[in-house]
Amino acid sequence: MTSSPIQIICQSCHTKNRLPKEKLSDKPLCGKCGNLVLATRSIVGSDAIFRRYITENALPVVVDFWASWCGPCQQFAPIFEQVAGEMSTQACFVTLDSEKNQTTAGGYNIRSIPTLMIFHHGKEVARLSGALPKAQFKQWLAQNLPTT
Repeated sequence: MTSSPIQIICQSCHTKNRLPKEKLSDKPLCGKCGNLVLATRSIVGSDAIFRRYITENALPVVVDFWASWCGPCQQFAPIFEQVAGEMSTQACFVTLDSEKNQTTAGGYNIRSIPTLMIFHHGKEVARLSGALPKAQFKQWLAQNLPTT
């Protein structure tokens, strides 16, 4: 018996795709652009597409608010990328440059960076300020990621 399809936003063209949850690990392709629907690395977010990812994605969305001048942000970036690749069927990972996307960063009252947030169905479910080592980041995700 197959479950109801879930909605995933394509990492490449930002189009909605419906697919059975049990097919997530089969590397599904986008019906519009033909690229992989699930990101194997983090998605570069922007004010223009951010809302779509957090409200129209069935998977939880993990966001890294960062800035290019921030040393801890630069140190954490490779860890965020590694975990994004390892957990692509469990969550969508988005990086958002808070300097270039001040509308979104301001809307979520981002006051220190890096700030990590988890969204599910448009609602914030967890927030953490500061960079983490990989093991602690994965532990934080395990404790806070909702199941779809």
